[in-house]
Amino acid sequence: MEKITFTPEDGNPVDFYVLEQTRIGGFDYLLVTDSAEDDGEALILRDISKTEDKEAVYEIVDNDETLNAVAAVFEKIMDDVDIV
Repeated sequence: MEKITFTPEDGNPVDFYVLEQTRIGGFDYLLVTDSAEDDGEALILRDISKTEDKEAVYEIVDNDETLNAVAAVFEKIMDDVDIV
């Protein structure tokens, strides 16, 4: 499982573990968790980077319609995972 470090606007780095990734409607999405071993909190992140950005820029998907649609895709990709 790949570990990535995000640096939010407050500057405090946060580690996440990538469970899966997909591309939908021209956007890249990551399904991440905060724990490599236990059932951790899962988040779906959308890549909102611009071509000129040196590093990837992600935002947490919080729109219910988008969240439900992307979560359904991840559930199909990962047979053994239910996203609540």
